[in-house]
Amino acid sequence: MKIRSIFTLLILTLLVSYSRAQDIAIKTNLLYGGYTYTPNLSLEIGLGKRSTLDLGGGYNPWNLDGTAENNKKLVHWLGEIEYRYWLCQRFSGHFLGVHVLGSQYNIAQQDLPLIFGKGSKEYRFEGYGYGGGISYGYNFFLGIRWSIEANLGIGYARLHYDKYKCQKCGEKIGTESRNYFGPTKAGISLIYYLK
Repeated sequence: MKIRSIFTLLILTLLVSYSRAQDIAIKTNLLYGGYTYTPNLSLEIGLGKRSTLDLGGGYNPWNLDGTAENNKKLVHWLGEIEYRYWLCQRFSGHFLGVHVLGSQYNIAQQDLPLIFGKGSKEYRFEGYGYGGGISYGYNFFLGIRWSIEANLGIGYARLHYDKYKCQKCGEKIGTESRNYFGPTKAGISLIYYLK
């Protein structure tokens, strides 16, 4: 038992002495969460001296005003994976990214003309989407364990959905697909470095 404890302590000491700068960060996108009322979390893992992998997602299960007369909602989940190349060193300064995303949604009475066309506020859309794009961002250090990140991405998404009349959201109008080109991500994230 004593030998096992000494061996464990030795391994832990070697791991701590080996660790470099930041290796793992956990974060939340305040812009996405605040604008859509969506709890979200992301884990970013250091891969190399100038590269990281960001795994993120958000889930919004709530109707904003779920009555029979008003079925306003932005119910959805969103998952995203992004590879980032940092121009200086990872988690510091400017970065360029390539991301893929997937989502499933049930959206009603939301004015989203770029995504669903003019008059989208009069309908409910239930479906899924997938896509990808490129992004640029900057990380502002606040301290040893904290920072703020701002990023913006553009790209393509393919949307498949059923369209419903929105009065009581019962009558299906049809099934549609749409190609979307434009912003695919935007964020102001609060970051905590685990290691």
